[in-house]
Parts: sequence; structure tokens; C-alpha cells
Amino acid sequence: MQRFSHVVGACLLAVLASHECFAQNRAEYIRANYAKYEFRIPMRDGMRLFTSVYVPNDQSKTYPFLLNRTPYTVAPYGIDRYKTRLGPSEEFEKEGFIFVFQDVRGRFMSEGEFVNMRPHIPEKSGTQIDESSDTHDTIAWLLEHVPGNNGKAGQWGISYPGFYTSAGAIDSHPALKAISPQAPISDWFWDDMHHHGAFILNMTFNFFSRFGVARPEPTTLWPERFDHGTPDGYDFFLRLGPLSNVNGRHFHGEIDFWNKVIAHPNYDEFWQSRNILPHLKNIDAAVLVVGGWFDTEDLYGPLKTYAAIERHNPDTFNALVMGPWYHGQWSGASGKSLGTADWGFATAEHYRKDVQLPFFLHHLKDGDEPHIAEATVFETGANRWREFPAWPPADVRKESLYLQPDGGLSLHAPEDSEQPFEEFVSDPAKPVPYTTEITSGWARNYVTEDQRFASRRPDVLVYESDPLTEELTLAGPLLADLWVSTSGEDADWIVKVIDVYPGKLPGITDKQREKSAIDAFPGGRQMLVRAEVMRGRFRESYETPKPFTPHEPTQVSFELQDIFHTFKPGHRVMLQIQSTWFPFVDRNPQSWVPNIFEAQEADFIKATHRVYHSPDHPSRVEVGILPGP
Repeated sequence: MQRFSHVVGACLLAVLASHECFAQNRAEYIRANYAKYEFRIPMRDGMRLFTSVYVPNDQSKTYPFLLNRTPYTVAPYGIDRYKTRLGPSEEFEKEGFIFVFQDVRGRFMSEGEFVNMRPHIPEKSGTQIDESSDTHDTIAWLLEHVPGNNGKAGQWGISYPGFYTSAGAIDSHPALKAISPQAPISDWFWDDMHHHGAFILNMTFNFFSRFGVARPEPTTLWPERFDHGTPDGYDFFLRLGPLSNVNGRHFHGEIDFWNKVIAHPNYDEFWQSRNILPHLKNIDAAVLVVGGWFDTEDLYGPLKTYAAIERHNPDTFNALVMGPWYHGQWSGASGKSLGTADWGFATAEHYRKDVQLPFFLHHLKDGDEPHIAEATVFETGANRWREFPAWPPADVRKESLYLQPDGGLSLHAPEDSEQPFEEFVSDPAKPVPYTTEITSGWARNYVTEDQRFASRRPDVLVYESDPLTEELTLAGPLLADLWVSTSGEDADWIVKVIDVYPGKLPGITDKQREKSAIDAFPGGRQMLVRAEVMRGRFRESYETPKPFTPHEPTQVSFELQDIFHTFKPGHRVMLQIQSTWFPFVDRNPQSWVPNIFEAQEADFIKATHRVYHSPDHPSRVEVGILPGP
């Protein structure tokens, strides 16, 4: 055993050394082949944005610009200090581009005021600015002042830089020929900070505890990370108590955007003005929207961005790529696995080599026209790439998975039963955890995690189909349509779609199982495929919340986001329904408090929730079933 551990340790050190060597070689390649310049580019209102530009040393040909605008710093600063990575992948550096990185207005070394998700101004005049105009002014300046360019520009970015990519394409500068918004934020009432009005606690708190620290003067430095004092985020946020304690104990009123979030609990003008989707018009650049099926931060963004661009710009090339990835995994990792889910091959390498690079080469360097489908999407379960001329696929058949009185799940509506509902007690003092991982951050692998830890709790309802006799492929949007009631006046509703593996896999003997790793043969595993939360007060309107009438059956409908997953023969489809998902989602007091951010300890009460499954009140999840080839 001791020799084995030495061997493993030696192998691990070799792997780490290999990665360090690769990074070092890449850094040396960049320094040897690119010259770095730093500029302060003036905008139409006189503010100057700090911009780093890396120009190929080989001046025998011209190059397109590839722009990345970011609130996360263009570091390192100084013309003698180089990044160790310039493009979306290593291949871009070897192909040759003029790489441009810009601190957005008001962040790090750029002048001006920073505004989170700055609202777009459709009819600008004079010195009015938004992210579209700042992008336009940046490209115009680069074309005039950086020699050796071929007159074309592209833009890309992941997450917040994905938002800046989307915004920069509105009323496209004529030189902007290709953009790739990747996991783009589109609307913070559904991306990142909220899901259907429910507040995404650990992400928002952790993000703004650092990102939200005021920057009164230009700086090259990040603020210090928040110290939770424990690696256990569940414990930290439970001990925190009501969200009204955050400023008193930790932020002290100094995080401006946190103050704005708690002052705007509903989908009012503050949030509506930050929705970029209605403004994605007049886009002439070719578009490649990229996202991950298991992106816990921004799944809404890429799907809705693709759909909005398609709707507003019917003549624009607009393609969608959705892989089996966590947030940004496609950028540098192999994409072979996520948590205990193994896809069988390096999914991200195919995307980077065969989709992303050819897309930019064609539109920016007149490369061969690549074969890029309207929708290039990964089918989990079957673990293969598929291509479609539209997303969702046109031949999807709408069906409903109905909750049954005996805990079953069926395509048939429920019949009369002596027990027309299931009920459970939801206790805010003992919320259901969203993961078994001990972390003060945001668990990455929970999106494919085995849900048996939750299904065994009395405050989680479980509905399960019979074993499938043939493949079942779900594609496109999912819609939860529940009939519920509560003894309180408010409640959250979490619906999880789960792939249940056979209890004993065929061809595996007990002896093989004993010798294998615990997760190698996941018999009975309940793999999470999709989950979403709805804050019940917003069931009729996100602008005007409404309390429940205690004990009155009430319809609650909400979108779970798209899916593309195949359940294999012998597997079961499971739905889990619960009312807490902590600390991914903050705790609902379950009594009526107009602004949950102002709730006090006494407002948090136990409540008995019911989910109905009767002919009069059929609860279901609407799905799209894709027929076999």
C-alpha cells in the first residue's frame, strides 16, 4: 500500500509538472511571437478605457482584431508583463490575431463610472454612452491607430464578458464581423442572481463580497476575498440567519449593488432595464452562441440570447453550441467528465478545434467556410454530438409527465384516488442542502450529483416512472405545471429531473463490484439532469408578488430551461419536488413578508405543503420527446 501511494504521488507530481511545463511553454511562445502595447482609448464622452493590445511580430501580413472586454481585469499591467493566454484557445495564438483586452468603463484601470449590467440606450445622441457605443468607439480607434490590421474585428467573452460581447454587437460597427457570446449574462432576474424570482444566495453573496467593493480610483489590484471562517457554506449561511443580517454583520452598507438588490426584490424597472434581450437588434456580425447544459450560473443566458438574436435578426448567421459543461469548461478543460458523469471523450476539444476556431477564421481571415450547424448540441445519456437545423428540433413531440397518486410518473393523467395529494413539512431551520459537497463557494459538480441524499428526506417528494423498455430522449424546453397548496402564505417550489440507473447493472458480478471503486458501477444512482426553482409569490407576476391563500390549491407554472438527454432502457425517470435548496437559494420565510430581504427571525415558520395529483388538479412536467433516427 505504501509503495502504491508513492507511485500515485509520483504520477500526480508528474501530471502537475506537465501542466506547469505546458503553461510555461505557452507563455514563452506568446512573448516570442507578440509585442504588447497599452493604450487609453477615448470614448465619445471623453472617458478613456485602459486597453492592452498584443500584436504579432510577423508583420509580413495583416491580422484581424479579436476583442475581449471585461470587468475582471486585463492584468498583468505593464508593457513588459505578458499574459500566459491570449485567445479562446491555443490555436488562435498560433494562427495570429491582434488580441485586444479592455477594462470596461469604471473597472480597474479604466476611467468613468462602472454600472452593473449597464442598461442599453436604443436611441443615443451626443455623448450618451452604453456598452454598445463603448465597443463601437473602441473598434473605430483600433482601426485607425493600430497598424497591420486587416480591417476586421471579432469579439468573444465568457459570462460577464459574454454580456459585453452581446451588447457590443448591437448596431454593429461595420468592421465587427464575428462575435461569440459564451455563457452570456442576459437578465439578472433569471441569470446568476435570481431564478424565477428566488434569490441565489451563495453566488450573489460571494460574488459581490469582492466584485462589489467600491473602486473610487483606478487600480490594478483586486479587493481581498471574503473570509467565511469555515469551509462549510451550509453552516455559514444558516448561522447568518435572515438576509437582513448581511449588512449588519458583514457588508456594513458598503457594497452598493447588494444594497440595490435588496431594495428591488421584484422585477421592477431596475431589473427590466438591465435585460439585454429586447435590444439584440441590428446585429450584422456572424454569431456563435455557446453554453453548457450543466452551467449552474448562466444556462438561461445562452439559450435566450440565441433565441432573441434569431428572432430580431433573421438574416444574420446565428448558431448555437450547447455542450455537457459547467460554466466555462469548454474554454480550457477537456470536457470529458463532470463530477461522476463521464461523457466518454474530450467533448470540449471537438468544439474548440472543429467549431470555434473555423468560425472565427472564416469570418475574420477569409478561411474556408466551415460546416457549422444551426444547433450543435450534446446529447447526454447517449453521450454524442448531434446537429439540427433549428433549436429546439422541429420534430419534437410535446407530452406531459404526470405525477401519480402512488409516487409514480406516467404520460397519462392521474385518475381519481383516495389520496389526491402528497404533503410534507418544510422547515426553514433545516433546509434541504443542494449538494453533499462541503464548500463555502458554489459547488461545481452538484449538477450531475447523485440525488439519493435528498430523496431519502421526508421533505422531498419523489415520483418515479417504471423502468423504460426503450430509449426516451427529451429535447428542448421543460415546463413544470404544479397544483400546490401551503399552510403558510409563501413557498418556493424546486423541481428536479433525474435519471435513475438500474439497481444492478447487467454484466457486472458482485465480485467485480466489490473490487471496483464505489462510483464505477453506479447501480441505483439518481443522476441530476435538470433542476429549477420558482418563488411562489411570483406565480402570476414577477412585478407584483402575491401571497398564497392558506390551504387553497393553486397553480404554479415555470420553465425549467432546455434539456437534451436520453434515458436508456432499464433506467427510470424521476422527479423530485421540494421547497428548500440551501444555500443555493435563500430561505423563504413561508409567512408573508413583502420584501424577504427585510424578514426577521420570527418571520420564518414551518409550513405544510401539498402537491396535488388528481383529475381536477393534475401536476405535470411538460416535455419534448424527440423520436429516434
